[in-house]
Amino acid sequence: MEKAVFSAEKMYTYIRGYANGRAMKQTLCALTYAREKHKSQMRKNGEPYIVHPLTMACHALALGINDDVTVATILLHDVCEDCGVSPYELPVGDEARQAVKLMTFSVEEGETKETAKDRYYADLLSSRPAAICKLIDRCHNVSSMAGTFSVAKLEAYIEETRHYVLPLLRRVKDRYPEDSDVLFVLKYHITSVVDAIDESLHAAK
Repeated sequence: MEKAVFSAEKMYTYIRGYANGRAMKQTLCALTYAREKHKSQMRKNGEPYIVHPLTMACHALALGINDDVTVATILLHDVCEDCGVSPYELPVGDEARQAVKLMTFSVEEGETKETAKDRYYADLLSSRPAAICKLIDRCHNVSSMAGTFSVAKLEAYIEETRHYVLPLLRRVKDRYPEDSDVLFVLKYHITSVVDAIDESLHAAK
């Protein structure tokens, strides 16, 4: 495994210090809880799983997204889906719990995977913290997928990003215009990475 770009411990310490200084109680609880729940999990690239939500949280703070609910949502966004935790068990308030619930993908009875995705992405729009979290999640995932995903998985992920994520970004901009500057940066990053990888895949064929 290559040396990690960012230190999990340094990111954890930075977020904890930031949250302490601003009395972000939900973020502080989420930080400890997420590290505990993800402690034995690894990413496909060999990094400890906790690096993913920590990097996302640092990304959010760097972009000026520093409200307690959104940062707590980011830290907890994979806990329910990957650790078997109910949203009602999360050590945060109702708004953050609902946002994490919206971030947790599932296929309900009577749905196909595609209709479940349609519902999932439409529902994300009802919660600013969930929508912002999803976009930062995709931003980090597309940045780390090269060299980790198979060609088929890369192509599927690029297609999903273009079909669902970028339209979601446009709808978020319409609904939450106060986030336009942040959304511009996220769109630029996501499209740049996706287009570059797609071009490389086509050139290799």
